[in-house]
Amino acid sequence: MKGSIQDVKVVVFDTFGTVVDWRGSIIRDLSAWGREEGIHADWTALADRWRHEYEPEKNRVRNGEIGWTNLDELHAHALEKVAAEVGIKTLTQSQMQHVNSVWHRLDGWPDAAEGLTRLKRKYVIGPLSNGNVALLVNMAKHAGLPWDNVFSCELFRHFKPHPETYLGVCRLMYLKPAEVMMCAAHNYDLAAARALGLKTAFIPRPTEYGHGQKTDLVPAEDWEIVAKDIIDLAQQLGA
Repeated sequence: MKGSIQDVKVVVFDTFGTVVDWRGSIIRDLSAWGREEGIHADWTALADRWRHEYEPEKNRVRNGEIGWTNLDELHAHALEKVAAEVGIKTLTQSQMQHVNSVWHRLDGWPDAAEGLTRLKRKYVIGPLSNGNVALLVNMAKHAGLPWDNVFSCELFRHFKPHPETYLGVCRLMYLKPAEVMMCAAHNYDLAAARALGLKTAFIPRPTEYGHGQKTDLVPAEDWEIVAKDIIDLAQQLGA
């Protein structure tokens, strides 16, 4: 193990895209549900447009337009817009709630559960995610993710990349930043963590946004670890 990471005790993960396949999961889940309900829609377009609203929705909180609002509520607000954009205009309130809760039912990437289980033997592991507590707990139950704790940004009332999110993990675990490793498929997330002294691991997910993805295909900096997946990360960390 590299000397620079030998003191790591806690390994935290970005979740959407890094641990779970949000796009593929939403398309599969809602396509099957739509067939059962007799609802014909372009679920791929819905997934992509919904995710496109992710940053603008969080920015409403960041810039003070609205007070602290968790991700479930931001997703629900965005869904009203994107559903209309793709021509879904006849859903009942109950059906809209079911669609919005799809984020609680995301599937892990094929390596996720095995890799996390290996890491858990040696490290404290958890998601450091913009997802709220209920979302992350339900997702973990659905996908078999063996977290030790859920470091939801809801606990810190800030979204990443606000410093309080990364340092909040250190504070809750009584650790120095260098004793925590941030793992993500997104270079911006790692850059924010590194700036505060955390260790970093890059796990590329070249199909997170589907085929033809152009972002986060390669590491943007010399992160402490670059792993092909979470199983490879566990191996590199000696787990």
